[in-house]
Amino acid sequence: MSDYKLVAVGTDGSSSATTAVTRAAAIAADAGAKLLIICAYERSGRADTRDRAEAERALGDEAYKIIGSNPAEEKLRDARDVARRAGADEINTVAVEGEPVQAICDKVELHHADLVVVGNKGLASFAGRLLGSVPAEVSRRSPTDVLIVHTT
Repeated sequence: MSDYKLVAVGTDGSSSATTAVTRAAAIAADAGAKLLIICAYERSGRADTRDRAEAERALGDEAYKIIGSNPAEEKLRDARDVARRAGADEINTVAVEGEPVQAICDKVELHHADLVVVGNKGLASFAGRLLGSVPAEVSRRSPTDVLIVHTT
């Protein structure tokens, strides 16, 4: 594990993401690595309200999204607290406007992370199989090692 100098983790504030943050923080602490917590968000005015409501009805729990940067910053503060309790010392956070998979992969590449950690939420769901899931897409597109944490 000492090869890891920067561990990245994505969060949306869900319980699954919190479990992934805890695992990423423990790995970073064990390796003496820095931790980068990434939260993607969408500006509230950009998505059509009716389309969003229809998607939320169709996808149920899988439609969890963060709208606007203020909620993202709040989720990042909460995740930082979780990471500190799990033993991580050096923690950076970043809120990124855009789609979660792209945001995570872009920041992992930009910061030269050695490992990216995501929860497994959505991998086995109908919506995940039909539309794709964040963990599956991150594992396909990430430029580095990926740990998919069993969270659900």
